[in-house]
Amino acid sequence: MTNPDHTQRLTLFDLPLDNITLDGTLDRLGDWIYHAPRAPHTVVTLNPEFIVQSRTQPDFVTAMQVADLVTADGVGIVWAARQLCAQEVPRAPGFDIVQGLMRRHGADLRVFFLGAKPGVAEVAAQNAARDYGIQVAGIHHGYFDLPEDQRVAELVRDSGADLLLTAMGAGRQETFNQYWRQVMNTPVMIGCGGVIDVLAGTADLAPAWTRRLGVEWIWRVAGDRKRWNRAPRLAKFVQMVRAEKRRAARSG
Repeated sequence: MTNPDHTQRLTLFDLPLDNITLDGTLDRLGDWIYHAPRAPHTVVTLNPEFIVQSRTQPDFVTAMQVADLVTADGVGIVWAARQLCAQEVPRAPGFDIVQGLMRRHGADLRVFFLGAKPGVAEVAAQNAARDYGIQVAGIHHGYFDLPEDQRVAELVRDSGADLLLTAMGAGRQETFNQYWRQVMNTPVMIGCGGVIDVLAGTADLAPAWTRRLGVEWIWRVAGDRKRWNRAPRLAKFVQMVRAEKRRAARSG
């Protein structure tokens, strides 16, 4: 695990959070890919659901605790850092990180697309190659079981990818990246949720105004019945933050 001294690392509910801008994130990842000796690094884009979900998943907690970089994905994390750490933390969402790397490095970037339903990663890779000029190092869907993990990890390793986009759902994608990091030996491995679906056009990117305000999750939950079960997790997160703030006030 690496955490250069010039990045302040906070802690939220026993999980790390790096106080780093989007541009700083892109600089850091570019250094890992192009300037440092080849070594594996995992990136987590932290959101409220991760924190709630991790309470019952020890492996998920471990994967986040040992990640090389943990960014604030949404406004909920920014709010929690303000409430519990008295810090203003900038957002560096997963889609913006992925798009930023592709825009910056184009044809110099070899990307492995891992995740989503069969066929979706292929379309995402085609679109990314067309729009950003990136090289497609490899493609594999995300619908495989644990006994196949090693086979898939070896595919990633053999591809020589610079960047691995792992989109297999919260928890599963982070634990996969962490467990197999030494085998895959990919300079940047990022759990990126629905990013492959967005790149493929099978899911919409939230409108620009919601992303500027950091409330795109409201737009997504309201517009997709399949996401309605996420609302209780978000409410639970708010309760957790408020309870922790009261506890800290009493102990202080």
